[in-house]
Amino acid sequence: MRALLIPLTFAVLTSALNAGDWPQGAGTSGDFSTSEPAPLSWSVVRDENITWKITLPESGQSPAVIVGDRLFFSTNKEVTADTPRGSDIVAWCVNAKTGEILWQRPIAGKYPLRLSGCFSDSTSPPAVCDGERVVFINTSGTIACFDLDGGPLWTKEILTAGRTLPFLVDDLLVFTRQIYPPNPDGNFPHTYADSPVAMWTQLQALNLADGEVAWTTTCGVNMGCHILPEVLSDGRKVAIVGRGGGHGPPEKPDGISLIDLNDGSTDWSLPLEGFMATMSFRVRNDQVHLFDGGEHLSVDVSNGRIVNRVSILDDVSVRRQIDGKRVTKTESIPDAKKGRMITQGSNLLVGLWHYFRSYTRPYLGRVNVDNGKVEYLELPLQLGRESATKTDEFLWFVEPIGKKGPGIHQQTIVPNEVKNSRGFVVMGDKRSAGSGWGHIASASPSVAGDHLYVPVMNGTVYVLKWDAPVLDEDAVVAINDLGPAGSAWTRASLSFAHGHAYAHTIRELICIGGTFP
Repeated sequence: MRALLIPLTFAVLTSALNAGDWPQGAGTSGDFSTSEPAPLSWSVVRDENITWKITLPESGQSPAVIVGDRLFFSTNKEVTADTPRGSDIVAWCVNAKTGEILWQRPIAGKYPLRLSGCFSDSTSPPAVCDGERVVFINTSGTIACFDLDGGPLWTKEILTAGRTLPFLVDDLLVFTRQIYPPNPDGNFPHTYADSPVAMWTQLQALNLADGEVAWTTTCGVNMGCHILPEVLSDGRKVAIVGRGGGHGPPEKPDGISLIDLNDGSTDWSLPLEGFMATMSFRVRNDQVHLFDGGEHLSVDVSNGRIVNRVSILDDVSVRRQIDGKRVTKTESIPDAKKGRMITQGSNLLVGLWHYFRSYTRPYLGRVNVDNGKVEYLELPLQLGRESATKTDEFLWFVEPIGKKGPGIHQQTIVPNEVKNSRGFVVMGDKRSAGSGWGHIASASPSVAGDHLYVPVMNGTVYVLKWDAPVLDEDAVVAINDLGPAGSAWTRASLSFAHGHAYAHTIRELICIGGTFP
């Protein structure tokens, strides 16, 4: 089954990289996957299957990037009191096998953003490394390139989208560039909705050697897109970008476009009225697969025409937890406002399965993109593992009666403290204290071998067999913690390299998987 992940992936390997590296946020192939297996079960709380961990002085959200024995990530600049916003970050390089700190470099920012934002912050973008150079992005307005020993090579003042996932295309660094800045409170206003094309967010490419602009798209890109590279069956390197989302984005029309990564030109565009573009878009068998409100769409990659629609809401199969027992029910998923029906950024196409997390229920869903079959599995909202001695507790969703009672976002066993390792509250958005389901921007799931890893903001990580014939409880291999409930806040995807998994929480950087050879 692993062979399903191999054809037409976007390899970024150069002579300076190894096959087992994870050189950018979405991995070597740009699809959040590796064919190599990784650890399935662990506990930071109980110190089970943990290779090493380092306590971090400040919060951060970037996934780990690993090249050889070097691991790169970023944190916010240290604060000295409870603080809601920040703009400066610190680039880190540590030994991937031991956690030893090799170097740190400050990267200043111009525009303060909300710390530990449940959608992003200044540290959210992962680094990118070609084996000779490493690039860090401070979303508050700076891109900086270093050699692998931390020597500065170039710096550019460029504002970027908080949820950009920079990637390499040959000798180019591709990322989501922004023009309009946040408000002084770190939030993005609605005042730019009618701005001209010159103010639109776009995909942009810089020459890795000197940071000069190679190309910029003109079709417009939503700031919440998880844009990933793709190779079509004819060998063309492309990316699918989307428009439409909250906070009055100016880019029009809502919908998706196919971008040629050689020069940034637009091959075609598909208008989708009211579209929410806050997801990743992937191609399988020359079809682009995406979610549009309550539907899953398949689009011909050659011309942008919709070839199939499947409802993900009406009369779908759900494996539920009811009165302590598992039952299978056919039900309709409650609709949500403004076309939001998946937790933002939670989708990932793996083989013929398009996985996602529901917006209104704690359901992991998947669509078979070949036959349109839709399945849901109810998962516990949170693993309430607080200490090595206390009994594990799972929180299951309680249906609100009418409009009364807390919704999915507010239900927790232990609310997130959103405190750094030194005890300061570093939170600019009160929604960061919630469950990590619903109205937040999720870390993307990732794949190692036969298993899908689904991290949630509250520090719970679900591990499932992604190619399980039925999406039920037997597909769940493990439910793991990244630290004590309430203090293991995270917005970073899991990264994999050389048989280990790496996680970045508000307080720690963690290597999972036992000793190295």
